[in-house]
Amino acid sequence: MDTFGMATPRYKQYVDTLSARIRSGETGRGTFVRDISLLPVTGIECDVTPAMYDLNFIYPEITGQTALLRRTLRQLSMSGDLESLLHYLPHAGRRQERNVVADHLKLRGFSAVDPDTVVMVSGAQHGLASVVLGMFSPGDVIATDALTYPGFKALAQTCHIELVPVPVTPEGPDLAALAQLCRRRKIRGYFTMPTLHNPLGWVMDLTSRKKLISLARENRFFLIEDGSYAFLQKPAPAPLAELAPDITFYVSGFSKNIATGLRVGLVIAPPAHVAALEKIIRITTWNTPALMTGIVREWLEQGEVEKLEQKKRRDAKARQKIVSRIFADLPHLAHPAGYFLWLPLPENVRCDAVISRLRTADIAVSPAESYAVTRDAPQAIRVAVSTLPYDDLEYALITIRDTITYLMDL
Repeated sequence: MDTFGMATPRYKQYVDTLSARIRSGETGRGTFVRDISLLPVTGIECDVTPAMYDLNFIYPEITGQTALLRRTLRQLSMSGDLESLLHYLPHAGRRQERNVVADHLKLRGFSAVDPDTVVMVSGAQHGLASVVLGMFSPGDVIATDALTYPGFKALAQTCHIELVPVPVTPEGPDLAALAQLCRRRKIRGYFTMPTLHNPLGWVMDLTSRKKLISLARENRFFLIEDGSYAFLQKPAPAPLAELAPDITFYVSGFSKNIATGLRVGLVIAPPAHVAALEKIIRITTWNTPALMTGIVREWLEQGEVEKLEQKKRRDAKARQKIVSRIFADLPHLAHPAGYFLWLPLPENVRCDAVISRLRTADIAVSPAESYAVTRDAPQAIRVAVSTLPYDDLEYALITIRDTITYLMDL
């Protein structure tokens, strides 16, 4: 191995087996002693310290956002509508903000969105919670991709919802397996991220989306569509909520495309179920904070959100070029404009060993267990590439690559 940790011939032998091992579950790798000092695997907690290179969470920022916030706060403080920030708002959000959000969604592949179906929430996670609490009951079964967003796993566990896994491939969910699952179980919903899946980065094609909708109609279950990273794919196939608005809850937020500190999100709900979500918002938060929604509205109307999304797409592509160069000989999955990558590990390398060694180098990444809905998690890690300066990112990625190849050659 050279100084940059280029893969050895022995390492390359496992490349051809990658696709089979991405599927849900993993057997035949023996019994190992697990390092109990690893990072928590809920995906919503992490003991990342300020001194660490954080490749666990995704919070992309663009130069100039602080100045933009300062200017917007000044404008809001001088507006005649300032007093309204001190009062309760409608549970689903103010009408003018719902109108602006509905217009913005045309950039996400929607032909038109009825503002009456837009519900403002305190971030995408609150949006998911509102859907689950409003539409499902303890003991209900929701299908989801075998590797999926950890925040939804934690939410389902808290609400006593049973998650059942649908096998995944590098291209999308195995819909034939979902059809078989529906014959065995009463599925009440399916949670998925069809446009830039977290953590695998795929974008479901239009044909697959239509097949999924047909399955949902045939088996009478709701679709829960997470569009948090959809802004990074442009152009994109039509959202599920555009193709099947009567059975789809589209959930997204302004954390990834603007900033994580602005806890503003949205749900596009089937018209018949808007009231159910409003009830949950009233119970949980009453309304999304007016100051936060006011900032988002200003930036949407001024075109600043669209500019930020364009800059972040360019930024993500630049970061993925670094990824492609450093991991050229290391099988991985990533979207060309994504802010993360998925690294399946060689046959003889354990996830906990990789994470433990990286922690000694002050590098935090996410274990596959955080994302796995199956009992047996694959040996893999997810690496977020959104936040570090490019030079620091390159250093951290090289360290990850060298750690994996070192453990493989032991």
